[in-house]
Amino acid sequence: MTALLQVNQVSKQFGSDTKALSDVTFSVKEGEFVSIIGPSGAGKSTLLRCINRMIDASSGEIMFDNQNVLKLRKKELKVVRTQIGMIFQHYNLVNRLSVIENTLHGNLGKKSTIAGVLGIYTQEEKVQANHILSVLGLEDFIYKRADQLSGGQKQRVGIARALIQNPKMMLCDEPIASLDPNSAKTIMDHLKNISTTMGITVLVNLHQVDVALKYSDRIIGINSGKVVFEGTPETITKGDIQLIYGSEADELIFDLGGIHAS
Repeated sequence: MTALLQVNQVSKQFGSDTKALSDVTFSVKEGEFVSIIGPSGAGKSTLLRCINRMIDASSGEIMFDNQNVLKLRKKELKVVRTQIGMIFQHYNLVNRLSVIENTLHGNLGKKSTIAGVLGIYTQEEKVQANHILSVLGLEDFIYKRADQLSGGQKQRVGIARALIQNPKMMLCDEPIASLDPNSAKTIMDHLKNISTTMGITVLVNLHQVDVALKYSDRIIGINSGKVVFEGTPETITKGDIQLIYGSEADELIFDLGGIHAS
């Protein structure tokens, strides 16, 4: 498997004194499920937003599918973004629109401005949206407004919106942070399924170590904008958790339930 994403020495500076990311380097293979873990404020969200250039990295190189994302012009970037689905912690749905309309919104990047404004979608796109929503267990909610859904249902619509793009990679920014444990499990099961059955690369920010251990092929630990751990769930130790989470680690190690000895 070749690397679909290669992040090389990426740094991000906000203002003169805040360095959110510092020389971050890692790669992600096609079809891999990789979790980025770390305390709040570690730079996880900043990193994901640099990858699809929602914000610009200050230095370094981000290679996605053999293109340096940081050097792309507006038009080229738009094309690359159609290959990268994005899932947000707070869903980012349009409340007054129905589930299927929100899902179809995922294709706006591929449309002319006029078609986008008028909401003109092909029959083929509508069939695809229906199929994705039924795979995600939302077939009974297709015409419901987004603001009538539970948090877990909203996040599944967020996944559907990303999937309709037929992306090569999905970036998931704390997708279960606002959810109860049952909804969180449903979302993670769907994301894992997307990775294993569709071959889509999934890169997910998580705060929950136990979830990362259960679902990931590989884990990247970040603290203060630096990568302090990279390895498989089988290789992570209590010492690594301590390194990643610092003072927060004790309660998290307790949550590990003795999966590993250090």
